[in-house]
Amino acid sequence: MVRTIVAGILTSLVLIGCASAPPPSELEQLDYRSRAITRSDGDIKVSASTLSADESRDIYGFPLAKKGIQPVWIQVENNEDQAYWLMSTGLDPNFFPASEAAEAFVTTHKEETRDILVPHFEALAFRDPIPPGKTVSGFILTNLDEGVKLVHVDLVAERRHRSFSFFTRIPGFRADYLGEEKLGEAYSDDEYVDYNDEKAFRTALESLPCCVTNKDGSRNGDPLNLVIVGSVDDAFPALVRRGWRPTEQTWHGSVMKMIKSGLSGDRYPYAPISPLYLYGRSQDLALQKARDNIHQRNHLRLWLAPMRFHGKPVWVGQISRDIGTRITIHSPYLTTHKIDPDVDEARTALQEDMAYSQSLVKLGLVNGVGAANKDAPRRNLTKDPYYTDGFRGVLIFDVHPTSLANIEFLPWEGREGGFIEQIHGRDAR
Repeated sequence: MVRTIVAGILTSLVLIGCASAPPPSELEQLDYRSRAITRSDGDIKVSASTLSADESRDIYGFPLAKKGIQPVWIQVENNEDQAYWLMSTGLDPNFFPASEAAEAFVTTHKEETRDILVPHFEALAFRDPIPPGKTVSGFILTNLDEGVKLVHVDLVAERRHRSFSFFTRIPGFRADYLGEEKLGEAYSDDEYVDYNDEKAFRTALESLPCCVTNKDGSRNGDPLNLVIVGSVDDAFPALVRRGWRPTEQTWHGSVMKMIKSGLSGDRYPYAPISPLYLYGRSQDLALQKARDNIHQRNHLRLWLAPMRFHGKPVWVGQISRDIGTRITIHSPYLTTHKIDPDVDEARTALQEDMAYSQSLVKLGLVNGVGAANKDAPRRNLTKDPYYTDGFRGVLIFDVHPTSLANIEFLPWEGREGGFIEQIHGRDAR
């Protein structure tokens, strides 16, 4: 335990010397209404935006984030002939009623403040119903998230239901994410290859590099064992829905959180990860599922590839499970996370996880990584050993819900094309 703490401190001291706050993003220069995302279904239009800690304090007059409360602004324009009701539990099963949130800021010795605060909070709340021909807006108070929030809006009327999902980004969080604008500049239109044939797409995936590299591309690292087909409207909401969270950039704010987490044992579900390289750049997006301490997590890195499949973006990635930390001379930070050498397990866990997301429509396996067995493992850039069956997991998403029973399997690898074989590869029993 002492060694782990010392390692964490060493890492943090090194990072402090080179970390600085990134400049404010365009997102942070927009107010919550300006950056709202809008979706339409028939004659119903819904807009949604998640407030930052500063915005919620400015609007409510109190630091809601310190109480774990996060307002989500919703606006519904109803041009149908029936009234609709918004289901608050669809946004968050443990949402905060306005009166409960207000009570958290009532001073116990000044009961008269309740008579002021409760009406104030209730005036800001979203109020049902949404009458025909009317527009209603207001806030639903949800539990606090950082970085991104998946906002799901269910509207119900007699014998009618409208459902909307929004992948909203939250200002104030320095996500390890290249951003839509820069991603749009990653390739020119003529560099993209569009695939509509599964056989040709399979061949393209098998031809990808086996592994990530160091910055100059001179050494191979962890295997590129993941392909995700989908966009910010389907694949990423599915990941967030299943508890995957963005990682934070390495800057002095995240470094201080790492120190606090390492010393106190508190969770830091957004802890930074080190850069690895593909296509001459570090990861475009990093996500993780953290356990209750900073040393253990399942994490993935994704790069936008210069290809599309049936018009959808294709992301190539690396996934592995961190099972501890150790001191090493093979990292500029002097410490590193130790990975589980069975990297196929992390790939399998993600495939099973996404099967429950209701957005996964197809999955399969392709060659391309190259097999390495336990007796002759390969090693990543920090010299951790790993072994693999050599397959990449392929996950194809869609915005429309798909049940477990309706997931299709790509007939590429796996002995019989069944669920277990498609997820686990040839070693399935």
